[in-house]
Amino acid sequence: MKNACSMCKVIEQIKKGENPWFVKEMESGYVILGWNQHFYGYSLFICKQHVTELFELDKEFLSKFTYEMSIVAKAIKKCFNAEKINYECLGNGDIHLHWHIFPRKKGDLLNYGDNGKGPVWWLPKEIMWSESNKPSPSELETMKNKLLRAINDEIASN
Repeated sequence: MKNACSMCKVIEQIKKGENPWFVKEMESGYVILGWNQHFYGYSLFICKQHVTELFELDKEFLSKFTYEMSIVAKAIKKCFNAEKINYECLGNGDIHLHWHIFPRKKGDLLNYGDNGKGPVWWLPKEIMWSESNKPSPSELETMKNKLLRAINDEIASN
């Protein structure tokens, strides 16, 4: 584990079978649902390699990583009925390469952005990370199973 990296900790939990948010292991990364679901279906795709930037990956792994991220995003769009997907790869807080994948719907930022449009981060933190946005254990299992089926369907169709 690199310098107690939070994403490396998540990966260790996954490997031990202790991460309730885990959906699927892919060749280049791990799919987990986000802890809060204001944007229903919000997920992360965490790189298996501990790097901070895309350009640190070798060409073959980078290709696989971005391809698999697009498969995950397509599955999220379909199974959570998104109109648009937002992709964010920031790394300012967690320096381990990972994608935030947000399913978006018209008006999901109403009262917070330009007529409901704009980045997810325009939503106030107290709303975005509210405990009320955490799925119940049964809802989490339903979401995970639904997303896993959608990812497997996408893999099978490619």
